[in-house]
Amino acid sequence: MSQPFSYSPLVPFLRRHSSLFIRGLIFAFGYVLVTVSLPHLVGKVSLYLGQGDLDGVVRWLSWTALLFLIRSLFQYGENISMMAASLAVALDLRRHVYGYIQQLGLDFFDQAQTGDLTYRLTEEVDRIGEVVDKLARQFISCTLQLIAIPMYMFYLNGVLTLASLILAPLMAWLIAQFGQRLFLLSRRSQKQVSHLASLLTEVLGNMRLVQAFAAQSYEIDRFSQEAEQHRQAKYRAQRLVAIQYPVVGFLEVLSIMFLFLLGGWQISVGQMTPQAFVSYLAAVGLLIHPIDLVTNHYNEFKQVEASVERVFELMNIQPSIQESPHAQPLPDIQGRVEYRAVDFAYHPEQPVFQDLSIQIDPGDVIALVGPSGAGKTTLVNLLPRFYDPTAGQILIDGTDIRDVTLRSLRRQIGIVPQETTLISGTIAQNIAYGQPEIDLEAVQRAAEIANAHGFISQHPQGYQTMVGERGLLLSRGQRQRIAIARAVLYDPRILILDEATSALDSESEAVVQQALEQAMQGRTTLIIAHRLSTITQVDRILFLEGGQVSESGPHRELLQQNGRYAQFYAQQFNHALQTS
Repeated sequence: MSQPFSYSPLVPFLRRHSSLFIRGLIFAFGYVLVTVSLPHLVGKVSLYLGQGDLDGVVRWLSWTALLFLIRSLFQYGENISMMAASLAVALDLRRHVYGYIQQLGLDFFDQAQTGDLTYRLTEEVDRIGEVVDKLARQFISCTLQLIAIPMYMFYLNGVLTLASLILAPLMAWLIAQFGQRLFLLSRRSQKQVSHLASLLTEVLGNMRLVQAFAAQSYEIDRFSQEAEQHRQAKYRAQRLVAIQYPVVGFLEVLSIMFLFLLGGWQISVGQMTPQAFVSYLAAVGLLIHPIDLVTNHYNEFKQVEASVERVFELMNIQPSIQESPHAQPLPDIQGRVEYRAVDFAYHPEQPVFQDLSIQIDPGDVIALVGPSGAGKTTLVNLLPRFYDPTAGQILIDGTDIRDVTLRSLRRQIGIVPQETTLISGTIAQNIAYGQPEIDLEAVQRAAEIANAHGFISQHPQGYQTMVGERGLLLSRGQRQRIAIARAVLYDPRILILDEATSALDSESEAVVQQALEQAMQGRTTLIIAHRLSTITQVDRILFLEGGQVSESGPHRELLQQNGRYAQFYAQQFNHALQTS
């Protein structure tokens, strides 16, 4: 059986809001002190009732009502202070974990499930915040009552109190055993919920694919299986809780029955007055509610331990890409790039590059060509440090990129991906992505370079036009031109084009190609080429194969060599003739 997970990782977040917790604790002490005095007042009321003294009954009932009012005010102060503190803790935790995830490398996101991460950052952080709220608002108050009220009971009758607590150790042991088992079951249940969330994120984000292949029934079956597994996992957890309540409740009833039996005997032999027994019973009555709450909260704490464990699992992942403690901002560059004896592998047994060396002069336009899996995309992903080489160096203007800050490095590299990703928002927000304040003049200049200003101006709202989720209200070519504008907004000296026109039709490709030619002017450019017809005018073509550059040179020169590039070009040219 695994060891129970601790709430200790939350301590730093709790400490930041200690003033609110302390204020709430002061109110909780006041609430408990007033609560402990209530059994005495009940005893007084019962005494005057027995004597038929109505004035005494009214007087003591008035005192009781006043104390209940004071108790309610203390309770309000406790609730509002603890609620504010717990909400602040949940907000801090969510911000901290989200910020930490942003620092993780692409290798983490290549394997992580989006739905799972979303569930951890939303539902599970909310559950942690709720349990902190209950711990602060109710559990602490109940625990104080479970200390103070038995002390008052000892004051009234020590023998009776000791006898009534005979079953307490057994109850505590049972609650602990149920709680530990509940923790394990809850961890399984929450993993199933996470799987369900991941499936929903995947399917709803690809509904076009689902409908295109008439796969609705298939996806409904997948969803039903995951939902059934979640139901079973949650049912096992809830069944355990359903067993616990009757067992603990039966022990509580036995304790109370024994209390009446022993109390009745003490009254019969003159060791206790009826008034004292009524006060004692009132104290016992006040104990039942906090006992039930502590039991309920303990179960919930054990369930939420699984959430704490899963959220802080993310914090234990070490970022694969880390800045050096001595990293300096990269100054404005000319754009000289050098790969020096670079090795890289996603998996140790499958190297992508071995002792790869490339030199690129400022302003050169370089095309990367090769068979699928040759490492073209990997090569350009190493430059902005999405991944780090396992050996060797990558230098920009003679500076090792591992010696500069990531922000300054990536701000000087513009990237136009094959699959354009836009955020839900306006065209201006997409071009100026990452800027808290949008410079509309700079946005328009970037759009003009990207050959996008014309179609943007045709929209009634211009740059404030909403693009829809993932930009689906725009055509593929328009989305690609917005991506080009985004890439050149910061005027980077290095530009990476990752098959930027491969998914476009001929008309859109021509417009986007014109935009790319404008964007490449004066910049060192690395192009991953799918259509070789688009790279015939580049300065140099690098043919990648077997982890090395097997051929290098201009288009015409490589054709004359009649090597691997010439074979590639001939195959594509012949295929184009056959399909035309």
